[in-house]
Amino acid sequence: MKSRNIQNISVVISGSAAVGKTTLAQALAREFGWWDSNEAIGFMKERKKNSIFDRQVDEKLIKIAKKGNVIIASHTLPWLTSEPISFWLSASQRKRSERMSKRDKITIGEALDIVKMRDRENKKIYKKIYGSEFGENLEVFDFMINTELLSLDSLVYLCKEIIKKMKIQ
Repeated sequence: MKSRNIQNISVVISGSAAVGKTTLAQALAREFGWWDSNEAIGFMKERKKNSIFDRQVDEKLIKIAKKGNVIIASHTLPWLTSEPISFWLSASQRKRSERMSKRDKITIGEALDIVKMRDRENKKIYKKIYGSEFGENLEVFDFMINTELLSLDSLVYLCKEIIKKMKIQ
């Protein structure tokens, strides 16, 4: 079990595109009063502009996570540090496409093409940068949740209760 002070914990939410990472992170942030720091948000914007920037962003996010009281949605952070409480969210490509379709007001077919492309691109990017297969080794996660099985309210409730009841050593 990871050693943590409940008053100074960080949470990292990871998973594939359109699985619910940001939605869950925002809901948890409202509960705990935390969110990505302005510094973390700035790094994420830069990351989108420059893929070579990924390693630097990850190093910075590790430092931010170690400070505590932050919730970060990240593809890579759980493999790079064991400090935060980490959640892996999963759902089928079809379900993720349905969510993206609704969110972005596009057809399910268009969303499915985007989800498949993003899955391929994420695997390629993280293989190139870190030499690892994104989403293959999930042993680094504290909790793995299939988001297809729960309503958003239930998912948020479950994760809030997990965070509140974490055994602190």
